[in-house]
Amino acid sequence: MAKKKKGPRQPAGLKCATCGAFGYITEFNKNNEQLKKQTSNTTTFPLSKYCSVCRKHTPHKQAKKLK
Repeated sequence: MAKKKKGPRQPAGLKCATCGAFGYITEFNKNNEQLKKQTSNTTTFPLSKYCSVCRKHTPHKQAKKLK
């Protein structure tokens, strides 16, 4: 049985900003994201990833729910 992870790392799903296809699951550090917003007003997302539906590199945004 899997154990619940401890700490600030949160799972995140990535969705293509162009077509809306769900393609990736990754993790990000929630504490680092808050610090980035406070200091430089930038965030990690959107990331440039390959979309198999569009068949090119497109920006991927963080999805609300994991699939």
